[in-house]
Amino acid sequence: MTMAEPATRSQAEPHYRRLLLKLSGEVLAGKGSFGIDPERVAAMAEEVAEVARTGVEIGLVVGGGNFFRGVAAAAQHMDRVSADHMGMLATVINALALQDALEKKRMPTRVMTAIAIPQVAEPYIRRRAIRHLEKGRIVIFAGGTSNPYFSTDTAATLRGLEIHAEVVAKATSVDGVYDKDPRKHSDAVRFTDVTYSEVLSRDLRVMDASAVAMCRDNKLPIVVFNLTVYGNIMRMAMGEPIGTLIS
Repeated sequence: MTMAEPATRSQAEPHYRRLLLKLSGEVLAGKGSFGIDPERVAAMAEEVAEVARTGVEIGLVVGGGNFFRGVAAAAQHMDRVSADHMGMLATVINALALQDALEKKRMPTRVMTAIAIPQVAEPYIRRRAIRHLEKGRIVIFAGGTSNPYFSTDTAATLRGLEIHAEVVAKATSVDGVYDKDPRKHSDAVRFTDVTYSEVLSRDLRVMDASAVAMCRDNKLPIVVFNLTVYGNIMRMAMGEPIGTLIS
């Protein structure tokens, strides 16, 4: 039986035609600090599927921090290259979990990985990925860039540029970019919009500096928004002023 292609829902026109959604691995763990919470993954899939049904073409990059953090392991004297490769494999686990949840919502989904695992997922081929998007399929990009020393933020930016996404949407646990950590400072001020250069010069740490610089050099906007509020993915896709716009 083949998966049904998504139907376009009658509602307000989406602001973005194609977007790259970046998720951290931790969001899949739910209230736990490790592994995958099936209820959280199902809820996430429902939100993403709802946006896809409006006709928005969605690429997804998910981290692997709920299983393994390469940088943290390297800090404990593990070889950084080996640690990063383990982190890349963790992203494949998360991608497969998301694919399963999305297909249960009747959304055709493809996992494409930068690391060759032909029995598990398609190899990442840019033109094939774009074709999947054009056919209304959600594409989950796993395996990072396949190179060590690059984060999933950088992988998200790279894939966003390659598929001609109109925005990189980074979903976090806070509602935008602040001048300092709002979890530590009650007087932290949230930016409605901010420039790439200010993010870099003030070391605001919303994304890796290399990812922000790549977006700046290629004029790819970044939206940072709170994923923990249900419906925010849809609001972001519709262009509502939530979170912070980096441009």
